[in-house]
Amino acid sequence: MALKIISYNVNGLRAAIKKGFLEWLANENPDILLLQEIKAKAEQLDLEPIHKLGYHTYFHSALKPGYSGVAIFTKILPDALIIGCGLEQYDSEGRILRADFGKLTVVSVYIPSGSIGDHRQGFKMKFLKDFSNFATKLLSERNHAVISGDYNICHKEIDIHNPVSNKNSSGFLPEERQWFTEFLDLGFVDSFRYFDLNPGMYSWWTFRAGARRKNLGWRIDYHMVSKSLEKLMKDARILTHVEHSDHCPVLLEINE
Repeated sequence: MALKIISYNVNGLRAAIKKGFLEWLANENPDILLLQEIKAKAEQLDLEPIHKLGYHTYFHSALKPGYSGVAIFTKILPDALIIGCGLEQYDSEGRILRADFGKLTVVSVYIPSGSIGDHRQGFKMKFLKDFSNFATKLLSERNHAVISGDYNICHKEIDIHNPVSNKNSSGFLPEERQWFTEFLDLGFVDSFRYFDLNPGMYSWWTFRAGARRKNLGWRIDYHMVSKSLEKLMKDARILTHVEHSDHCPVLLEINE
């Protein structure tokens, strides 16, 4: 039996719900849903419809209202839930949430964007270094791991619609792409590329200039799967038809 895991940057959960998110969730019916950029606290949401679908809901919201935040909705009761990574500068922004299910660990992560200036790019690069340390420690303790979410990085030229004009853009900088390669070398597999090497496959499009309609996108949302689980992966896809956000969901199916 395959476990269906979906990761989705909803760009505001309350806004996504108004656009049909709950109906999509009922139809798609993932076992585990990892959310990023929820921009809300649990008490600001009507969770009853989600609970009626059979989900346990867990949140790590940012201290700043209407900003960042991650969540995990799961039909499987976790053995343990770990909120944050223990570093206040990141935990105050609600960027990491971990759940353990037997031998499997699943993490929802929202890596910072560096697109609004040098200060945030520096913050992003520091986060990436610390996140590698987090992942290394995690693998040493829990080697069956799936770390999913919005990485805010396109790894290779195939992952971005115009690599030449974006070569100096945050999210496609050489140092970010190098970090990505080194992160994979820690012991992870980019699950989507394991199954699909086609170009033009993206998970985020700017709202400007009809970018989504023209498919002028970036692939920045990933399921990173520990190599110990590589042969158990059944499928990985980008659900480009789902439109509640400037991102779309990414799906992973893994044999239990």
